[in-house]
Amino acid sequence: MEWSFQTAEELLAALRSGAVTSVELTEEAIARIERDDKVINAICVRDFDRARAAAHRADETRARGEDRPLLGVPVTVKESYNVAGLPTTWGLPPHRDYLPSEDAVQVTRLKSAGAVILGKTNVPLGLQDIQSFNEIYGTTTNPWDHGRTSGGSSGGSAAALACGFGALSIGSDLAGSLRTPAHFCGVYAHKPTLGLVATRGMVPPSEPAFPTELDLAVAGPMARTARDLALLLDVMAGPDPLTRGVAHRLALPPARHERLGDFRVLVIDEHPLIPTGAAVRAGVDRVAAALVGSGARVERHSPLLPDLTEAATLYMQLLISGSVARFPVESDEQLRAHVAGLSADDRSLDSARLRAMVFSHRDWLEANNLREVHRHGWRQLFAEFDAVVCPITPTPAFPHDHDPDPMGRRVDIDGAEYPYFDQLVWAGLATMPGLPATAVPTGRSPEGLPIGVQLIGPMFEDRTPLRLAELLERKIGGFEAPK
Repeated sequence: MEWSFQTAEELLAALRSGAVTSVELTEEAIARIERDDKVINAICVRDFDRARAAAHRADETRARGEDRPLLGVPVTVKESYNVAGLPTTWGLPPHRDYLPSEDAVQVTRLKSAGAVILGKTNVPLGLQDIQSFNEIYGTTTNPWDHGRTSGGSSGGSAAALACGFGALSIGSDLAGSLRTPAHFCGVYAHKPTLGLVATRGMVPPSEPAFPTELDLAVAGPMARTARDLALLLDVMAGPDPLTRGVAHRLALPPARHERLGDFRVLVIDEHPLIPTGAAVRAGVDRVAAALVGSGARVERHSPLLPDLTEAATLYMQLLISGSVARFPVESDEQLRAHVAGLSADDRSLDSARLRAMVFSHRDWLEANNLREVHRHGWRQLFAEFDAVVCPITPTPAFPHDHDPDPMGRRVDIDGAEYPYFDQLVWAGLATMPGLPATAVPTGRSPEGLPIGVQLIGPMFEDRTPLRLAELLERKIGGFEAPK
């Protein structure tokens, strides 16, 4: 029997019954990677010797009658997480030889749960792109069309799952970095509520792995089913033991509903700043039809929805000001002169990004205060609705675009071009206020490319969009292996 595309739940059941061993699962995964990853280039750092040793230990542990949540299951880890003895580069050439000495807290949790780590997955330069390519490791291709991107920045993880390279993966999300690759590759991902999952050790190379609380960015699970997402989130969730973990224990509330027909859902597919392509709109409509057909309350408009233009602008301000603080621009004086020359009437997202590059601390505090206004708006919305269904990006996976000037790139939406980074407005809808969002496959485009949507839920009620994702998977189907 071939195990590579079985769910993590199915693998655990087979391991517990003795139908397969972790060594057998691991060897099959390694053989598949060695055979198929030459074209995909998802696994940028292989750790096969230690994976084999971990699989042996998992089988010995099970033989003693012990069990753990992921005991013996092969998994992968995004390159940006520290794994002791393996390079953490974030695709940055000056750090190609950096080897951390300690595991990230999420890697520790994977190992404690008994997972077998096969290796690390590819990322873009500095995790700063919607694609996954860099000078050190090269380009990760889309398993459905090798001429297209797998997404970013967790593109290697999404491609690995689509190809059967392990049952689970962990990634991160600041600008849709979990959800966009899942959408492009036809798998599942969950962006947790901001602060739900500890991120220590998911840090740029050579920086100290302090337990800082990140703004916007989260660590999260990726899988081939919604139930596997929930399984992995249970392993990942919880405060850092070095900080709030000394006093706090996690107790997520249950999903608001168990039946699809009981959900109250707001469905939106139009954004004032960028159109939604026909293929993605069809994916949203498919989910809406499944909800209506199951008896759910579905609305297409609500005055409770926070202003989308203001939300997108605010997201860009917080995103870009934070990114520039971490990765400074070289021509600061020239940039400030450029910003000073912008018209006061220019409220485009390009201008918002440029202005954010020279934000003062006062500017950031004003944006942060406005974010709290939006968070309160979402609380009011989720008193009337249980989830919001919307796009992740306006299009399916697009062709590789390695133009060294990202600001000059364009995304093609049904024959019309738009600024490359404007497509982030849908991802930012959940990221800016820190809401949980689950990416779910909804079928394929006329060209055969995967299409996904996101299910946004109330803050710290992550089990609600995850449960909705599971119910929708039963209704409309889920992951399909690339042909």
